[in-house]
Amino acid sequence: MRILGIDPGLQTTGFGVIHADGPRLSYVASGTIRTSGVPTGDLPGRLKILYDGIREVQQRYEAQCAAVEIVFVNVNPQSTLLLGQARGAALTALVSCDLPVSEYTALQMKKAIVGHGHAKKDQVQAMVQRLLNLPGLPGKDAADALGIAIMHAHARVSFEAMGKHTALQRRQHAQFKGGRTY
Repeated sequence: MRILGIDPGLQTTGFGVIHADGPRLSYVASGTIRTSGVPTGDLPGRLKILYDGIREVQQRYEAQCAAVEIVFVNVNPQSTLLLGQARGAALTALVSCDLPVSEYTALQMKKAIVGHGHAKKDQVQAMVQRLLNLPGLPGKDAADALGIAIMHAHARVSFEAMGKHTALQRRQHAQFKGGRTY
């Protein structure tokens, strides 16, 4: 199964594509989609670049599912709203490509990849490099996206096993204690 991971950001969105064959994971591609060519005040222009960029990545690498990082509230509410809009553009692009989308928090991803939820970016980069046998460190945003994809590759197996024995709802959002379904 080919999995596309997305680390949303308004200026830089990371993406990572891996191939999962049972427990074996292999690297396919990673990189970033940057909106620095568009003026800071042109939010619709930036969102269009993110939307088009994610659709292009999907068309090129033909992932069968996607995983996106959940955004939490930052200190600055305006930044949180802008980041949420970037995340919305990413989710819309993925859904428009008919991909099933799962969501995970940064804390969940860091705990799954590094072993503790408060890992630093360089620790995530190093573990992603080791897990995928990469010749060098991936970029910070690409490493986060690859980490989300790796986490989904492992969590997907558990969810499928549970689904065989229980009735699962289609999507659960991990941010809320009781979960959110859509």
